[in-house]
Amino acid sequence: MKLYESWKESYENLDNAGYESFWREYLPKEMENYKYILSHMDETVSGKLSDIADKFSMDPVTFAGFLDGINDSLKEGIDLETLTEDSDIALPVDFEKLYYNMLDAKADWLYNLDEWNGVLPADKRKQIKKEYDKTKTVVKEQEPGRNEPCPCGSGKKYKKCCGANK
Repeated sequence: MKLYESWKESYENLDNAGYESFWREYLPKEMENYKYILSHMDETVSGKLSDIADKFSMDPVTFAGFLDGINDSLKEGIDLETLTEDSDIALPVDFEKLYYNMLDAKADWLYNLDEWNGVLPADKRKQIKKEYDKTKTVVKEQEPGRNEPCPCGSGKKYKKCCGANK
């Protein structure tokens, strides 16, 4: 069985208590991985998957789960479905995309890490946050007034056309 399949199976069939326990155990490991990656931003982590998993104090299956989380933030994504312990991988991180994805995941324990200070300046993080917030803002289109021309272009008043049933 491939590592990524094993990773998904390790949490998919758990009851609520097991599910919470699983993530409570995993998330601190994930945070330590990100601390390392951020504090060594000039280094591209690369090598055999099992060796990198050992470096990050994770078993290969759990590390495949970590790769699932960071994959969208890499300059070149990894085909997770084909990963084996002997796979050669590289993690060239796009740090702006990583920060954005952490915001999107609502992972405040990750996007508030002190290690970000050496990676992205505060004003850049603020700009990324602002861009992220724009994507979550809902803008409701204003409905025309009853006596205004109908926006469909019929030439009739809104109340006699598209607004007749409202």
